[in-house]
Amino acid sequence: MKRWSALMGPMRVPFLVLAPACVLVGLGTAVWTTGRVSVPQFLLALLGGLTAHVAVNALNEYFDYRSGLDARTQRTPFSGGSGTLPAQPELARPALALALTALAVTGLIGLYFVAQRGVGLLPLGVLGLVVIVAYTPWFARLPTLSLISPGLGFGTLMVMGTDYVLTGAYSWTAFAASLVPFFLVNNLLLLNQFPDMEADRSVGRHNYVILLGRPRASRIYTAFMGLTYLSVIGGVLLRLLPVTALLALLTVPLAVRASRDAQRFADDPPRLIPAQGQNVMVNLLTPTLLAIGLLIG
Repeated sequence: MKRWSALMGPMRVPFLVLAPACVLVGLGTAVWTTGRVSVPQFLLALLGGLTAHVAVNALNEYFDYRSGLDARTQRTPFSGGSGTLPAQPELARPALALALTALAVTGLIGLYFVAQRGVGLLPLGVLGLVVIVAYTPWFARLPTLSLISPGLGFGTLMVMGTDYVLTGAYSWTAFAASLVPFFLVNNLLLLNQFPDMEADRSVGRHNYVILLGRPRASRIYTAFMGLTYLSVIGGVLLRLLPVTALLALLTVPLAVRASRDAQRFADDPPRLIPAQGQNVMVNLLTPTLLAIGLLIG
């Protein structure tokens, strides 16, 4: 029991709320476009989103431990891993087993939905599994893939995948809504790379923080934050989203503060921690508010 309890570290349990927030957006688009959905199918999609998140977290912890990165990072409350495996190396294999089990459950849920909804879902599912498996060992070494893979997984794939399994078809509404977590989750990982720049470089990672330096990378962060809210406004103007989706704009003041501090303290990781916290709150609140706007729209 102690071992399984300790594995909550590699799972990064406190951060697993991100997946439900993104799945809720897919629920919202499905309800707004069709008027009704299957509750059991939604709950199964939610489980798939959670197991996918557990898989990517545990794989990240395992590979970062094996590469030696965990021993070199400046851990913060929001970045640098849980610290579980460096403290308890005997948990490395169980963490890998946990990741592979969660990945298998995700794949089985995906296959069930393919059988129910057709092969049109297959490209999303396959790409999702590739992102989970390849992100830490390969994508993190390529700047552009390192930048957009997190948002692709939690935004494009999770939101559109949820919408598809609930409606049986792709929709521009789901795509428009998916842009919100796409930009936000990319930003979540981007800002968390700031304190880890030197450690990441030492193990062969190559992201935009390393390529451009922290101050210039903070401009990408600010641009992505702006694109998040422009996506909502554009979706409403194009009538792809209801007017009530503008509830997502309530987090703009928090986003502005996070962007300002990201630029001001880009080269001062300890003073960047409040911005990291604000970044997490924007990532959780904005998709949730968007989902509420879609559900009541």
